[in-house]
Amino acid sequence: MKNKKTVSPRLGTVGGQAVLEGVMMKSKEYVALSVRQTDGKIKTEVEEAKTIASKHKFFRLPIIRGIVGFVESLILSTKTLSRSADMLGIEEEESKFEKWLREKFGKSIAYVASAIGIVLGIVVSVGLFFVLPAVISDFVARFTDVKIVKSLVDGFSKIIIFLVYLAAVSLIPDMKRVFQYHGAEHKSIFCHESELELTPENVKKQCRFHPRCGTSFLFILMIIGILVSVIYIDTPIYVRIPLKILFLPLVVGIGYEFIRYAGKHDNLFVKIVSAPGLWIQRLTTKEPDLKQIEVAIASLKAALPDIYPKEELTEEEQSEEIKDGEEVNDDTGI
Repeated sequence: MKNKKTVSPRLGTVGGQAVLEGVMMKSKEYVALSVRQTDGKIKTEVEEAKTIASKHKFFRLPIIRGIVGFVESLILSTKTLSRSADMLGIEEEESKFEKWLREKFGKSIAYVASAIGIVLGIVVSVGLFFVLPAVISDFVARFTDVKIVKSLVDGFSKIIIFLVYLAAVSLIPDMKRVFQYHGAEHKSIFCHESELELTPENVKKQCRFHPRCGTSFLFILMIIGILVSVIYIDTPIYVRIPLKILFLPLVVGIGYEFIRYAGKHDNLFVKIVSAPGLWIQRLTTKEPDLKQIEVAIASLKAALPDIYPKEELTEEEQSEEIKDGEEVNDDTGI
């Protein structure tokens, strides 16, 4: 008998994202979002996965598909985070300041405040991950003319800033719970890909570090960015920053192809290149409890109804589901 290692056909069939008290899972056909509400019940919403790549062959080409997928993931991520907050069932009390703003400026002020928040977020991100590393590399450039050295300084300073940011965020109690759901997401996907029964006990035994994780993806982007930056590292800082942003789609496209490859292969090259990203997941994932794992399982099953038919769901996993914008009457319970 041959001991040839076979690749599971389930590899790469589903991906996910941790949200507020829940998990989003996305397959080729569906996007499922499960949240543990304040009353202890699990609520799940399902909708069809819509992507421009499914309509146009051009957007499925290597590199291009990574760029398109990245943009669509950002849009879906923002939408999912907002929806998860609504699904929690928390009624936020309006502050006196918010009430004053609404009375003086109307409801439109909320949209203005939201837009200002987004702009500030972008400014801070560009400042931390584009401008600050460029300033540091310019300082080092006073002592060396070697391009690769300046690129390494620029890249590694970006990585250090990223690690400090993650470490600081992980100290926030609410973020720690999100990181636990992140761990539950990874463990449930590993259990699914191993073709084991999706029970909380089986999922609990799985590894919480996954090679296709977005954290690993970001780290890979930084490494690729170091190599690409050799092209423009000698330009003035006011030219270099726009060039960094201009080359970002290419970096994203290459990074996606590697993550896609890494998710389906387990050779020495993949292990070496993936190791730093997997290590960083020690910051972005925490060990989940069984109740958090139950939420991840409910979301995964809802995203893959062909593999996990609805009738197989336990009473604890039954929930209100919304498919194609229409509500289906299912009992919600946990």
